[in-house]
Amino acid sequence: MARFLDRMLALAVALTVALSPVAAADSSRRYANPVSAPAADTFADPAVIRGKDGFWYAFGTGDPLRRGEHVHRLLPIMRSADLTRWEYVTDVFTQATRPRWAAHGAGLWAPDIRYVDGRYLLYFTVTDTVLNEGGDAAVGGATAPSPTGPWTALDAPVVPPVPGDQGRFWSILDPAMLTDTAGKRWLYYGSYYGGLFVVPLSDDGTRKTGAATRIAIGDRYEGAYAVRRNGWYYLFASSANCCVGPATGYSVFAGRSRSPTGPFTDRDGISLLDSRTGGTPVVQQHGNRWIGTGHNSVATDAAGQDWLLYHGIDRSDPYLDEPHGVNMRPMLLDRLDWIDDWPTVRAGAGASTGRQRAPVTSGVVDDRFERGVLGPGWRASSPGWRLESGALRHASTGTNRLTSAESLPANAFVELDVRVDGAAGVSFGGTTVMLDRRAAALVTDVPGRGVRLTPLPPHFRYSAWHSLTVRLRGGELTASVTDARLGDPVAEQSRDFPFHTEEFALIARGTAEFDNVSLAHAAQPVRRSSPVPHIGRLDRTASDEFDGALSSGWTWVRGDPAATVHGGSLRWPAQAADLVGTNNTAGILLRDPPRGDYVVETRLDLDLGEGTVRNFQQAGLIAYADDDDFARLSHVAIWNTRQLEFGRELPHAGRLVYGQLTLTAPAPRIWLRLAHSVDPVSGEHRFRGGASRDGEHWTWGGTWTFPAGPAPRIGLVSHGGDSPPVTATFAYFRVYRG
Repeated sequence: MARFLDRMLALAVALTVALSPVAAADSSRRYANPVSAPAADTFADPAVIRGKDGFWYAFGTGDPLRRGEHVHRLLPIMRSADLTRWEYVTDVFTQATRPRWAAHGAGLWAPDIRYVDGRYLLYFTVTDTVLNEGGDAAVGGATAPSPTGPWTALDAPVVPPVPGDQGRFWSILDPAMLTDTAGKRWLYYGSYYGGLFVVPLSDDGTRKTGAATRIAIGDRYEGAYAVRRNGWYYLFASSANCCVGPATGYSVFAGRSRSPTGPFTDRDGISLLDSRTGGTPVVQQHGNRWIGTGHNSVATDAAGQDWLLYHGIDRSDPYLDEPHGVNMRPMLLDRLDWIDDWPTVRAGAGASTGRQRAPVTSGVVDDRFERGVLGPGWRASSPGWRLESGALRHASTGTNRLTSAESLPANAFVELDVRVDGAAGVSFGGTTVMLDRRAAALVTDVPGRGVRLTPLPPHFRYSAWHSLTVRLRGGELTASVTDARLGDPVAEQSRDFPFHTEEFALIARGTAEFDNVSLAHAAQPVRRSSPVPHIGRLDRTASDEFDGALSSGWTWVRGDPAATVHGGSLRWPAQAADLVGTNNTAGILLRDPPRGDYVVETRLDLDLGEGTVRNFQQAGLIAYADDDDFARLSHVAIWNTRQLEFGRELPHAGRLVYGQLTLTAPAPRIWLRLAHSVDPVSGEHRFRGGASRDGEHWTWGGTWTFPAGPAPRIGLVSHGGDSPPVTATFAYFRVYRG
């Protein structure tokens, strides 16, 4: 019996270690996408938070959660100790607890998780309500004492249905909350029909308190998510169709503003509200396994490194149960870099395959205060410290330190959860960073530099847990206060930090509590972008300057006599014809490609106007295997927007599928490029799209692949409609060899 009890005790200890957040400590760990496997085959629209218990929690759209399942999932929840190994825990709702105002059969999609004033707050899409006839999407809300519940749905929508035009309702989808530096809550939401909006919320985040502000034009973006960094509010949003199997080109873009309500502009200063719509690429597919990489959230690890969590589609296995049906969108994780103050995944390299360096989820100091006994690594300056209910408590009228035996790295990142009646924070020798209730501020004191106060919001609840982070790097100290490390600080300050000291301590005055204390080597930021396609020597034999008749080597598919070469350009009126689907009526001007790697470029003049519906006039470059297997990079009118669309049609399981990814904003004069390469292992042909508005500064987008074998031909198109008449003018067609 004694041996049996010993074994059971050992097993219990082993399980505790396996499930404890402390177990995920090694910065040399590796992971591979999709991180949601094996817990979930599909887990779309992921929203992630680090709970106050030290675990990470992911909420997603997952119906069904696993291949072959027929369970109706109502917002599934997964849990992880390290952001890379996940287990399914439960669903947010049951049929009995789902919102009463949701229509029978309505989908619950796209959650966003927050921690507000001591409780967890979840927002989510309800695709149909009982409030109106017809489809009338709304944003719902629910609260819980812990990430796993029990969840209680709010009695009414946070954002109710909003009438649009023609008897329809706007797409009130994909919510995401942000708290600004004044402590004001904002909710972002919206989709293609209507655009993206932001509304102010009540202090507790459960209801809207003002009118909505449109922040992105319709027909371009959905899946909004916002963070604040270096004085800017960054809006992440996804573009193109999320769910067309092997032709899915869903991608994430960003804009930024000094205000949470916009206007948001991209790296080139173009607004997301413009008809020629702006947006700086964050993640797009790059020719490997993953396509349709979109709908993101952002998490920050214990080293201060940001990570993007998003979903993608395996292009070789895009559906859950049948050759056409529910798209399988597992959760992916990749490093989010900030290069020249703009976010980009893996320095622009896109979604990862193979083993990658994992997030740092614990450091040289990593204490959850779970064992009931203060570890030997701490040395108290007074008896005022004790462990109570899984947290470290200080209850003394004086100011006291709890010093760590671990030394402070030269570049360090510190994070901890605190709640205070007096003051609490961290100390580095003589420097202190504290959350101070009496001062109602984030207070830093640097010897020789003095004291600085950053006010906390008037409604700040000191009795609720808040996260305090401190980054020390390159002679600078940056401190911030957030609800839950989700990139939306309510107080933040940066200071010169000219001293290096090896002492690290917790510091408190009066009553205060600490939890989830971590000290790690700060992440080394990536400063340089990944390589873009090389532009080699001009191959004149494969090019055409259009300085006379068409040069030799061109062939027509359904030739168009209206296309003429005149005055050093090819002028081609847009045809009332198309290529998508079985209606293959458009003319295509083609030539054989060179062998190996090359880049084809043209300068296109095409004035599609602004702000009017001209579906779907377009012109641009094409990589063409046949009428049902092509990739088309064109300047196109899509309802009221003007976009650069890189579309792909291909056959799959007996059907044709068409999808697209988008690039940067177009202009009446635009330079376009297709960069071709051959995968050295598979032999697949890869085409990556690029564009420029001045012919000098290029933005490269995503990649479409073609099977190994004969190379697709390359050429030009101009079609999509002739009302009103519009002519595409191509200045040249140039091919640059590897």
